[in-house]
Amino acid sequence: MASTEIYSSGLFKHIIDKCEGCDRIIENNNNKFCTSYSNPESKWRLGLCNFATHAKIELAVSQVKVNPLKASKRAMGKK
Repeated sequence: MASTEIYSSGLFKHIIDKCEGCDRIIENNNNKFCTSYSNPESKWRLGLCNFATHAKIELAVSQVKVNPLKASKRAMGKK
């Protein structure tokens, strides 16, 4: 089998809407398939697909409240 024939053999399923824009998509006979995973829909069930090149994980960064008294003591100690 050629490299693109495996996608039309039925082993690979079509991509879903969330996959649009990913660099791992290949088009074969006007159908789009994921080159990394045979069933792309199952990779999106728990949230973000770990193969997705177009989506980034959002990390929540929280500001740590610093006690002003301790901050001034630390600043004085470094002189």
